[in-house]
Amino acid sequence: MADTLTSKFSDQIRRVVKGSTAPTFITEENVYQEGNPNTLSVLDEMVEELLLAKSGLDGLENLEELLEKAKSGKSCLLLVEHYSNMDLSIVSLLARKEGKSGQEISDSIIAIAGMKLNEDNPIVAAFAGAYSRIIICPSRSLLDLDPEKDKEEIHRGIAINRAAMKAIIRHKYKGKLILVFPSGTRYRSWDPDSKKGVRDIDSYIRSFDYLCFVALNGEVLHVQQTDMMNDIVSKDVVRVTVSPVISCEEFRNKAIENLSENDDKKQEVANEIMKVLEKMHNDAEEKRLKLLN
Repeated sequence: MADTLTSKFSDQIRRVVKGSTAPTFITEENVYQEGNPNTLSVLDEMVEELLLAKSGLDGLENLEELLEKAKSGKSCLLLVEHYSNMDLSIVSLLARKEGKSGQEISDSIIAIAGMKLNEDNPIVAAFAGAYSRIIICPSRSLLDLDPEKDKEEIHRGIAINRAAMKAIIRHKYKGKLILVFPSGTRYRSWDPDSKKGVRDIDSYIRSFDYLCFVALNGEVLHVQQTDMMNDIVSKDVVRVTVSPVISCEEFRNKAIENLSENDDKKQEVANEIMKVLEKMHNDAEEKRLKLLN
């Protein structure tokens, strides 16, 4: 029988929850959350157990260049594929394994995270709390609410997003790399739309200077149609691939250059991002399979 996250790591889960300081109710006062080094060490332990030899990071020099731009005062994005709730853990750990510069890169990452990670399950909140994050209320979550019945919740979501935007502005010029999952959700094989880029990502492209794309190949945590704690774990060779540094303005201009005034420019930019990530993923998978063989 396949191991789940809960059955494989019951001891680590207990330790993470015990050491967690992550709030389980988000307000405009706590949208920025500093990573917890005590729980980070436990997450590292879990990921280490699942990564097979030959796992690693390709394109460290691109991350180093992006961080140098961030340290010079430029605003910088990491646009990352999203397959499981261990993706950030994997990127963080494999960067740190690259030595001093990788440690500095990992320390500089602030992830954009949805409220669900903190509010739906205290265990998931504890896991997420290992990493520095800015919490948002995804716009599609607000669209699902009833304007009359859910008026208070809508107001809370808007206030949280306003505070999150201020937090992003406050941190993005301080040598930080803002990490965003452009699909907005983990890829689920039974739902093709889960790999579609969200329109909101265009606002990040328009308000940042530089970006790197990040592809993830290999799976150690497999999403199930239940709670995250029931996701299936397995060992695998995992490769993180980082693209060269790209100007956000140039990327966006190229993505929309042939569109008419009536075309949905925001969605087209999101679509182009996902096309780049898919190509990177497919190219990296060929290399990864050679390592496996």
